[in-house]
Order: sequence, then structure tokens, then C-alpha cells
Amino acid sequence: MLPISTPETWKVILLSVVQGIAEFLPISSSGHLVVINELLGTGQGSIELNVILHLGTLLAILVFYWRRVVALLGSDRGVIPRLIVGTLPVAVIGLLVKRNFDHLLTDPLLAGFMFPLTGGLLLLLVWLKPGEREYPQLTYGQVLVIGFAQALALLPGVSRSGTTIVAGSLIGLKRQSAATFSFLLAIPAIAGAGLLEFKEMLETGETTTPPGFLLLGATIAFLVGLASLCWLVRWIEAGWLHRFAYWLIPLGLVVILWQLFFVPAGTG
Repeated sequence: MLPISTPETWKVILLSVVQGIAEFLPISSSGHLVVINELLGTGQGSIELNVILHLGTLLAILVFYWRRVVALLGSDRGVIPRLIVGTLPVAVIGLLVKRNFDHLLTDPLLAGFMFPLTGGLLLLLVWLKPGEREYPQLTYGQVLVIGFAQALALLPGVSRSGTTIVAGSLIGLKRQSAATFSFLLAIPAIAGAGLLEFKEMLETGETTTPPGFLLLGATIAFLVGLASLCWLVRWIEAGWLHRFAYWLIPLGLVVILWQLFFVPAGTG
């Protein structure tokens, strides 16, 4: 049994819930985790916990979209090369950022500026006329547009689901189809991010999180992620996706003010 009353347990629960919610809702899981880790004074958090939370949310996608995933092996197999092409930008740019600008990925001030940017992108959906196309009809050029939108979400505070759904809507996809392609595209992206973190964990040889905490984190991230996907799909059907901007824009302003005026110089 895990000691539920310990601060470490509650920290794992909090990070797992945030990961499960923000990985799928268009509010940026990386941005929220950067801000929460800064508030908790935990830095980047343990690598193995990050890996296991990614696996939990990846499992949520596979369960929620299992019919679509199975279809990729049959009637929709033509989508697989599109997913590969769409993943190339985040793979290439992600490696460059990881090697040369890794500090940006954990910068809460940058997250503060990027939250309103994501909110502004979501507000575009208010004026965008819903498209009529399905994602198997995407050209490779259009797939690359969505792929570069996904790469933008490497920055903390930029939502992967938000940018890719907006990009898909801009090139004429139906909102539901844009969301489905967004999360199919997330499978290699999340798996790749998890593998990179796992590789880093093996290289450093550091494992500081007990197995019980990892199991707890994976379970919570999976269950909350599954609920978040259901929530997101309903809001897309209702045309309410832009409402997440009403959280992101004020949040970004608060984080910016906090980092600029309430964090001592040299510690932020």
C-alpha cells in the first residue's frame, strides 16, 4: 500500500491528473507541468515518472480510438504514410531543440507567453467555417502543415492538440476528422517522446521514483486521459473548443506577472 498522506504521493497524483487532462485538452500538458513543477520546486520532475505518464496517456488514445487504430491495418492503411510524414517535423525539430535549446522546454516564463498564443489560435475556430473533408483525403503537403503545427507544440504552453486541430480545420477538415487525425498523429509523437526520455533515464542511470508511485501515476494518467478525450470530443461536437482560450489567456498573464515580478532574479 502507498502512503497516501505523504507529500510525494500527492505530488505524483497531482502531476498525473494534470498530464491526463492537459495532454488531450487544448491547454498544453507541457506548459502546465512546467508551471506546477516550478511551484513545487521539483524542477523537471523525475524522468521515469515522465515516461510512465506518457505511456498512460498513450494507452488512453489507443483505447479510445481502437477502431481507428485497427482500421489503419486494413481499410485506412493509406493513412499510415501520412502519419509518418506528419511526424517528421516534430522528430527532426524535436531533436534539434533537445540538443541545443533544452532549457527552453522547462522555462515557465516562456510557457506564460505561449498560453495566450494557444488561446488565440483556439479563438480562430469561432470564425472558421467547418470543413467538409475527411483526414484520409489529406495531401502530403497538407499533412506537413499539420506536422509543423505539431512541432510548434514542443514549446511549453503551446497545445499539441490545439495547434493540430486548428491547422486541420484551416485546411478544410471536418472538426471531428481534424481531432481524430490529431490524436492518431499523437501516437508516434507521444511514443517517441517517451522513448527519448527512457533513453535519457538509461544513460543517467537515475531511477528515483518507487515502482508503486509509477503504477499509480500511469493508472491515473490513463483514466483521466480517457475521460479528457470524451470531454474533448463532446466539446468539438458542440463547437465549444474555443472556450479553452478563456482559461489559457488569463493563465498566461498570471504566469508572466509571477515570473517577472515575484521570482527573484537568477532563480526563475
